[in-house]
This record gives sequence, C-alpha cells and structure tokens, in this order.
Amino acid sequence: MVIHAAQGYTFSQPEHDAVGPHLRRLIAAHAASRLRAQDAGLWGPDASAEAAQRLGWVDLAVRAQSVVARARTVRAELHESGVQRIVLCGMGGSSLAPELICATAGVELTVLDSTAPDQVLTALGDRVASTAYVIASKSGGTVETDTHRRIAVSLLEAAGVDPAGRIIAITDPDSPLHRLALDQGYRVFLADPRVGGRFSALSAFGLVPSVLAGAEVRGLLAAANDVAAQLGEDSVENPALWIAATLAASHAAGAEKLLVLDDPGTPGFGAWLEQLIAESTGKLGRGVLPLSTTAEQAVRLRTAGPDFATPYAVYDAATEGSTPRSALYAIAGSGELGAQFLIWEYATALLGICLDLDPFDQPDVESAKAATRALLGEGVAALPTPPSATRESLAAFTAELGAHDYVAIQAFVDRLADPAGFEELRTRLERATGVPVTLGFGPRYLHSTGQYHKGGHPNGHFLSITAGSTADLAVPGRDFTLSQLIAAQAAGDAQVLQGLGRSVLRIHLTELSTGLAELVDLVGAL
Repeated sequence: MVIHAAQGYTFSQPEHDAVGPHLRRLIAAHAASRLRAQDAGLWGPDASAEAAQRLGWVDLAVRAQSVVARARTVRAELHESGVQRIVLCGMGGSSLAPELICATAGVELTVLDSTAPDQVLTALGDRVASTAYVIASKSGGTVETDTHRRIAVSLLEAAGVDPAGRIIAITDPDSPLHRLALDQGYRVFLADPRVGGRFSALSAFGLVPSVLAGAEVRGLLAAANDVAAQLGEDSVENPALWIAATLAASHAAGAEKLLVLDDPGTPGFGAWLEQLIAESTGKLGRGVLPLSTTAEQAVRLRTAGPDFATPYAVYDAATEGSTPRSALYAIAGSGELGAQFLIWEYATALLGICLDLDPFDQPDVESAKAATRALLGEGVAALPTPPSATRESLAAFTAELGAHDYVAIQAFVDRLADPAGFEELRTRLERATGVPVTLGFGPRYLHSTGQYHKGGHPNGHFLSITAGSTADLAVPGRDFTLSQLIAAQAAGDAQVLQGLGRSVLRIHLTELSTGLAELVDLVGAL
C-alpha cells in the first residue's frame, strides 16, 4: 500500500509496520528541526564534540552565492588565458560531487582520483598548455592530490607555463595546501571547515570545479533551497525522515545492503551516495552498504539471501513496475540533483540516530593511510608482487562465503582502461557466488567504502587486484614512483583488512587487459 510520495520517492510499508517506531522516534525527538538548527547533541554526548564541527552543510545552499560568483570570475580569467580544459585532482568527497554535477550537466571535467601511472599520466599530461588543475583536499595533506600537484607543476614548467596561473587550490583554512598556495601564488578557495568531505556537495569542493568546467549551478542551489524547509520539519511529509526510518527498519531486520540504481539523467549518483552512506554508517560493526547497480543486477540480487529479503521499500516512483519492489529497498537518482543532495545528507545524518552511531567520524579511514606510509618508509621496492590468479585460489576464496556475505573487488588499476571488463568480472562473481559484489577502484574507494570495509558489518571478502602499467614516473620531490605508491596503497589496505580477520585474496595481472580477460574466464568456470 502506497502511503506517501514526495521529492521523487514513493514509500510503502507492509501490513505489519516496522518503519513506524523509527519514524515516531525521530519525530518525537524533533530530530529534523534540531538538525536544521544544527543541534550537535542529536547523536549523544560522545558524538557531540565531533558533530559540533561537522554541521555546516545544513545551510550551505544559502551561503553559496559568493563562492559561485568568484568561481565564475576565475573561469572567465582562465578562459582569457587560453584554458579550455579543467582537471580536478581530488579524492572521495572532493571529487564525487563535482563529477556527478558535471556529468549531469553534460560538461567536460577530467577527474583524477587515482595513483595508477597510466591514468595519472593521461589525465595530467593531455593538452597541458590549455589546462588548469584544481587541487582539492580538505586536510591539505592528502598524498594522492599532493602527488598530482607535484606532477602537474613539473608538466606546466616543462611546457613553459607558470604554474601559479594554472593551479587552483580548494582546502580548509590554514591547511598545508592553503599555506603552500599562498607561498606559490595559486588561486585559493577556502572551504567551510565545519563541513566534512562526504557532506560537501554544495560547498566549494562541489561547486567550484563544476563552475570552472562550465556547469550552471543556479538550479542546483535553488532546488536545495526549495526542499530545505521541508527537511527541517518533524512531519510525516519529510522524505528524509521516511528514508532514515525505512533503512533503519530494514537494518534491524538484517538487510544491511542498499541497492542504488543510477538514473540515466544523473550518472554517478550511486557512487556519490555510496560514499555518503557507507562512510557515515559503516562503523561499530554495523551500518548500511550501498551497491550502485543496474536494474538487471537488482533483479538478480533479489534472490541473494535474507539480507535483501526485506518488505520495506523506498523506490523511485518513476520506475514503478520496471523493477520488482521485493528486489531491493532503495532505488535512488530521481528528482532535482540539488534536492537529492540535501535529502540524502539529512537522511544519512538521521539514520545515524536510529543506528546509535556518530555519522560524522571515520575512525577506520586513517589505518590504511598509516599502513601505506609505513610501507613507503620501509622501501616499496622490497614489496613482493602478489601471485597470479588460479582457479584453485579463487575456489578457496569463494568457498568461504556465507549467505549474508558480500565480495568487494578492489582494483588498484587505471579505472578508465577497461570498465566493461571489470563490470563483467563483477557480474560473473555474483553469478558464481550468489552474493552481492561491489566494485571499487583503489585508491579511490579508500576514501569512500574503505571505512565500511573495516568498521561495518564483518561479512566482507576482498579481492584485491593490482596490475602492471605501461609507464611509470618518479614523483617530484619524493623518493617513490607512482607504481610504488599504488603498490603500497594496495598492500597497506590488504594488511589492515587481514589484521581485522577479513578474508583477502590478492592477485596481480602482469598486463591489465589480457590478465583481466583471463581472470573473467577463471571466475566464469567456478
């Protein structure tokens, strides 16, 4: 029975309602209105200090006009100087939202969120004389973006172009990147330090690269402002309350996985939502793991086990009838993008209340970074190359899977080289194992689902893939190359996961395209 529809979503519930208690709890606590007022006490005393520093996203859309106006001015200046291409160097929250905004708007933005040598060299080395590089890092010390900046500077200097006129920094005030930018004469956009990366879609991190690339964001901000008042109401008309209560009820029933269908009009929405929810809720051994998927995959996964067998559904009203409701408990991607940003940010923060966790911290993200730094310090050249895949190793790996488990493909390779091949690998793994399979490219996923892998439900099994590259490059001012860096990132994350008792199979493809095809065949034969 359909009982409510708002902002592109239709909500339904069975005769024996389990959503109601969560919805009533949120309304009785005045959770939505207190969130709108930026009340840091919503998540309990242990989380209040962190929350007090992380609620600036609530009214970002109201405060964004000055940032957008300056970004337009900078875009005009860059155009006057011959810039025709924008490269965004950023990880996680610094790249996913602008990538989505620009894809939705149909404008070109090259996003570099990898340390794979081939991908880095292609992104940074193309049309250098007519390119500007946006270096986006909240902390100002992200190893990936610092690496990208160093290489971009060397390429600009080699092309006879002054880096000061072609590098734009987006960072928090007084970060290492801010201080460096002032010293080097880069243009700088300072973000609100009270906004965490995954909640930064409507901040300088989301808006500035989009405007520089040519996206029109006025409609985006207007849509967010239009829905803001409704999201602050303690009412059954509030879609964020319904989403949070529905996901909480499903989680309580054992359905911790959330299927997300990308709407063709908003390509990349699933990747953005994946980070927001997984990194916010995947901790303390619980949380919700989004799986960005296709309608065909969603239908196949509805028989994957009781973790998807939930009677509670949030589904896009526009697709009603195209996918069985029983197949999933969320299909996302409909409606104005600016409104969807704010709806899901509210819903995620409210879900944290229902799950009794702090949605703003990420206690397990630093562990993989620390392991990488340690391996780099020890000398990456001494790292052993993982073995090639065999049918026996894959069979042993998949034999450990239980009905509620999932497999995460973690591919530390150029993610643009063969996306269809990796999707085929994912599909064949799902068919061979009967469990959901996520697909993440390293180090990109480390700033997204990496938190859930370590802190969420301990039912993940991890297929870590590295590959040889056609080229390599020493990082200027550092004592490692790109190949060594990505090898250390793959090994470091695997080391942390294994230390937590997770099942990890590491394999190496000598050559990416042929090795991937062989791996797909091996999985298909399981």
